[in-house]
Formats: sequence, structure tokens, C-alpha cells
Amino acid sequence: MQNPNFLEKIFGKTAQLIVLEHLLENKDNDTYLSGIAAVTGLSHSTVSRVIGPLLEINVITEKPLGKQIRVFRLNKESELTKYLLKINDDLKYMMNGGRKQ
Repeated sequence: MQNPNFLEKIFGKTAQLIVLEHLLENKDNDTYLSGIAAVTGLSHSTVSRVIGPLLEINVITEKPLGKQIRVFRLNKESELTKYLLKINDDLKYMMNGGRKQ
């Protein structure tokens, strides 16, 4: 059974929220635009478009790998990211009736 998208249930389905939730759930992993697109079902161009604002607010970091490949990772040093991770964990807990997953 796939985990429900807790943020999406509360805030609605938007491309940026889908990408953010994917990154929060994979907080310890590097990922590529095409990898995010494949997992989320969004197009490569949509993922590319919504990554920009997340980079601007320092929620994620980008590391170029070669000339055309960009690697992204959740910026766990950012206070905003720490808060988003806590909110995501708290929502999961509450929506599971107070049970840990």
C-alpha cells in the first residue's frame, strides 16, 4: 500500500506541493529532475519549473553534475526545511490516529 500524501490531502494537489512532499519523504537521498518526474508522474518541464521557487527559499540545494545534470537534495540545515519536516511528520501522526507509521 502506498503512503497517502498528507500535505496534499490538506492543501490540495499542486505540482510544487507534490515535488516538495516527494523531497520530504526522501530527505536523505539525492535526486534528479527526471527521477522526480518519474516517481511523481509530473512532466520533466513541470518539475523543472517548480524546483526554482524551492531553491530560492533554500528548502533544497542543487549540485551540478556534469554539464546538463542537476542533483537536488533537501536542505536539512535550513530552519524552514526543519519546520516542514516536523509538520509533515506531525500530520502523518495525527492522520494515522496518533499512531506512528
